Amino acid sequence: MKTYLDCIPCFFKQALEASRISGAPSELQREILIEVAKAVQTFSLESTPPEMGKIIHTIIKRKVPNGDPYKKIRRETNDLVLSIYPRLKEIVSSSSNRLLKAVELAIYGNVIDYGPNSKDKVERELYKIASQKEIPLVKCQKRFQYKEFVRALTKTKKLLYLADNAGEIVFDKLLIEEIKRVKSDVEIIVAVKEVPIINDATIEDAKYCELHKTAKLMSSGSDAPGTILSLCKSEFLEIFDDADMIISKGQGNFESLSDVKKNIFFLLMAKCNIVASHLGCNAGEIILFHRREKGKGG
Repeated sequence: MKTYLDCIPCFFKQALEASRISGAPSELQREILIEVAKAVQTFSLESTPPEMGKIIHTIIKRKVPNGDPYKKIRRETNDLVLSIYPRLKEIVSSSSNRLLKAVELAIYGNVIDYGPNSKDKVERELYKIASQKEIPLVKCQKRFQYKEFVRALTKTKKLLYLADNAGEIVFDKLLIEEIKRVKSDVEIIVAVKEVPIINDATIEDAKYCELHKTAKLMSSGSDAPGTILSLCKSEFLEIFDDADMIISKGQGNFESLSDVKKNIFFLLMAKCNIVASHLGCNAGEIILFHRREKGKGG
C-alpha cells in the first residue's frame, strides 16, 4: 500500500510518542521531529508507510540510545493478555464454531498497538473481552472472507503466520491451537521481529507466551514495523515463497504486503480511515481479507 498525504501527520505523532517513551527530553524531542520532517520531504509517496516507520525509529535510536524503550510495555501487555487467556480459551471452546471464534478473537487482539492506541485504551479493550460473555465485534462485510480462509486451510501443508504485536500473540496462540485442532498435519511457522521495534513481538516475547509449544518460531530479519521483504533474511524469504498459505496480522504487515502476489490472508482491525477506505471498510471494523496469488483479491 502506498503512502497517502494523510499518513504524514501520523508519522509525526508516532515520532513524538516514541521519543517520549524513549525518555528524550523536550529539546531532543524537537530535534527528532525536525529530522523526521527532513526525511518526510524526500520520502516517496510510492513507498509504504512501514518504510517511513523504519526511518523514524532509526532516527530515534540514533538520538536516544535507549536500546529497547518498549520492553517494559511489551512484557506488561504479554502478562495482561496471559492473565485472561483462560477466559479466551473458554470463549473459543464454548462456541458453536470454534475456528471462526478464534479467528475473530485473533483479529480483535490487533487492538493491542501502542502506535495509534494509548495504553489505557488497550487495557480497557482487554478488560472488556474478559468481562463480557459476548464480545461486540463489527465485521467489514465486504472484507471478511472466512469461507475462503477455511477452503485454503484445508489444502495447506505449510502455513506461515506473520505475527504483529506483543500481547496480541496470545490471541494468535489461540488461533494456532484451533488450526492445529482442525488440521493436525499442517506445519505452522510463526515469524516475529528480528530486533525490538515499537511493541512488535520478538522471539523473546513469543517464547514468553509459549508459542514455541504450538508452532516453530523464527525471526523475519526485518527491523521495520511491518514485513518489508527487501529487508528480510534469506531463510525467511525461502519459507515465505514456499508457504502454501500466509496469515498476516496487523495493519503494518498489510501496508507492506498488500501488493505482494501470494496466497495471503490479512487479519487486522482497521485503525485509521486511510486503511479502512483503502479496503472499503470503516475504521474499527475487523477484517479478513484474501490477497489471491494471481490478480487482485476481492
